[in-house]
Amino acid sequence: MLKKLRHALPITLHSLLLRIGILLLLMTVTRLVFYFFNLDSFAHVNFTDWLAGIWFDLSTIGLLLMPFIVFSLLPEKWQQNWIIRALQAVTFFIPTLLIVALNLMDTAYYNFTLKRSTADLFVIVSAGNDVGQLLGSFFADYWMLILIFIIGTWLLVRFYRRTSIRKLKNVSKSTLRKELAVFFLVVPLFFLIGRGGFGLRPISSIDATLYTQPENSALVLNSAFTLLKSIGKDDLTEQHYYSGKELDKLFNPRRTSHPQHILPDGTNVMIIMLESFGNEWVGQFNNSVSYTPYLDSLLDECWYFEYGISNGKKSIEAVPTISASIPTLMDNPYISSAYCNNQLQSLPNILTKHGYSTAFYHGATNGSMRFNSFASQMGYEEYIGRFEYNNDKHFDKTWGILDEYFNPWTARQLTKLKAPFMANLFTLSSHHPYFVPEEWRSVVKKGPHPICKSIHYGDISLRKFFEQAAKEPWFKKTLFVIVADHTPSSNSEIYNQRTEMYRIPIAFYDPSGKLPRRREKVIFQQIDIMPTVLDLVNIKTDYYSFGNSYFSKEPREAVTYLEGSYYYFRNNKLLVYSNDKIAGLFDFTIRTRNPKNLLSAKKAEAERMARRLKAIIQRYNHDLIHNQTIVR
Repeated sequence: MLKKLRHALPITLHSLLLRIGILLLLMTVTRLVFYFFNLDSFAHVNFTDWLAGIWFDLSTIGLLLMPFIVFSLLPEKWQQNWIIRALQAVTFFIPTLLIVALNLMDTAYYNFTLKRSTADLFVIVSAGNDVGQLLGSFFADYWMLILIFIIGTWLLVRFYRRTSIRKLKNVSKSTLRKELAVFFLVVPLFFLIGRGGFGLRPISSIDATLYTQPENSALVLNSAFTLLKSIGKDDLTEQHYYSGKELDKLFNPRRTSHPQHILPDGTNVMIIMLESFGNEWVGQFNNSVSYTPYLDSLLDECWYFEYGISNGKKSIEAVPTISASIPTLMDNPYISSAYCNNQLQSLPNILTKHGYSTAFYHGATNGSMRFNSFASQMGYEEYIGRFEYNNDKHFDKTWGILDEYFNPWTARQLTKLKAPFMANLFTLSSHHPYFVPEEWRSVVKKGPHPICKSIHYGDISLRKFFEQAAKEPWFKKTLFVIVADHTPSSNSEIYNQRTEMYRIPIAFYDPSGKLPRRREKVIFQQIDIMPTVLDLVNIKTDYYSFGNSYFSKEPREAVTYLEGSYYYFRNNKLLVYSNDKIAGLFDFTIRTRNPKNLLSAKKAEAERMARRLKAIIQRYNHDLIHNQTIVR
C-alpha cells in the first residue's frame, strides 16, 4: 500500500514531504532536548502537549519555508535548472538552521527567563557588549547544544542530498499535469497551515494556551515561531473592558502620598538591587541550607515581607519596576519597548524636586542593558559604572567589576553626594556564568545549582558594603531598601511553579531602629517600593504608580506577565488569566509540586479578582499607548 502511494505521488511532492518530514523530526528532537534541559519547569506534561507542539512546528514551516515549498513543487523539468536548485537549497537551509539554532539557544536561555525568545532578543543582543563578553562562558557551559547543532546540520545536509529528485526517479514518477495539480493544491494548503487554519486571525503565540496549561506553553511553542510573531508587533493593544468612570473606580494609578513621619525629613534613600537573589536560596524563606547567611542576619533587623513578589523575570525589567513603579505587562521589556520614551514620575525624579541628589551605581560595562540611558531618563543625576570605577584589575572578564570591590567602593562614594541623597546600587556577580574569584572558591558554599556559590559570594560582598557603610557619616540617616531584581534559574519543581517563581526578598532597613523589625505575612511587590518610600521619607506629592504604598488602603496585590498570560496575586490566591479568560485559581501559600486548581470551587472569588486585573490591564495599555504615565 505504502509502495503504491509512493509511486502515485509526483516526484516533486515526494521529495518535499521527505524533506519536511526530516525537519519536523529534528524540531521534535530539539523540543525533547529543550524539555530535558528544563525538566523542573515542566512537571505536568501530557501527550497532547507534544501533538500541539507538532502543530506549531508545522505552522512555523508554513511561514518560514514557503519559498522553498514553492520552488520544490515546480515541475520536474524546471528543477533541472541549476538556479532553481540553488534557490531550493538557500530557502531550505537558511530558515531550517535558524529554526534549529533558535530552539537550541532557548534551551539554555529559557532557564533564566522562563519564556521563549521574542523580538526583544535583538534589543538584548544590541544593548552594550554583554553578549560578546558572555560568548566564551556560554560555549563552555553549553557545548553539548553546539554539538547537537553540528550533528543536526550534518544529518540535514546528508538527508537533503538523498531526497533530491535525481535520487528518487526510480521510486516516484510524475506527469506535468499531476505536478501542476499538486502545486496549486499543496502551496495553498501550506499557506493555510502557516496561518494556523481558517480562523479570523492567524495563529499567534498566545494561542498555545488553548492547547495546554499556561506554564507549558513554552514547550508547545518553538523559538522561531515566537520570534517571528513578535517582530513588528505592537507591544500593546487597547482594551475596552470598562467605561472611564467604572475604570477609575476599579483601578486608578494617579496617587497622592501620605507622609508617615516615622523617619525624619531628609532621610537618605539607598536601594540595593541584588542580582538573582530569589527566595529559593535565601535561608529566611527556606528550611534548607542557606547560601545567604549575612542577608539572613540582616533581615532579622529589617521590616520585610513573607510574600515579596518580583514583577518580572529579567534584570532589564527590574529597573523601571523598582525605580518608577512601571511593570512590564507585555512581551517586550519596558526599556526596549515603543513606550520607553514616555514621561515618567520616577522615584529619583520626584526626590530631586525635593532637594535630593541622585546616583545609580552598577559595576557592569557602561551601556549594559541600556541602564545608563534609562537611568538618565528616570532622573538620576549620575550613572557610575565600570568605566568610572576605573580599575580593570577587579573586572570579572564577563559582566563588570566584582561585587566584593564595587560594593564597598560605592559605600565610600556615597559620602561624596550632597545630602540628602537617593542612590541605587545594582549588584552583578550572582549572574551567569556565576564567576567566583579563585581565593573565594574554597570558602563559598556549593549547592545543587552552579548559582549557589555565586549567591554566597554575592552575600559576602553585601556584607562588605554594610561594613563600609557603617563607617560612613550618612549611615544612620539612611533608609535602605534591599530587593532582588528577579528570581534566578531554579533547581526545584516547586520554585518553577507559577505560585513560587516570582518570590523574592524585599526589605526595609533603618539603622536608627525607628522602623519595625518584623516579618509581614502580606503581599508586597516591587512596584510598591516607590510609593512606600515616598510615604516613609515624608514627601507630599501627587504621582503616577501601578503599585501601592504599604500604608494605603488599596488591596495588597501583585501582577506579573509571561508569554501572554497574566498572574495576579491577592490575599492568598493566584489568578491565571490567559486569552481573555480565567485559566486557573491557586492558593499560593500552599507549597506543593502540584498546586490544586480551585477555579470550580471558588469561581466567584476568581471573577472578583479578574475584574480588578482587567482594570489594571486596560489602564496599563491605554496609558502607555497614549503617554499618560504622569500626573499633570
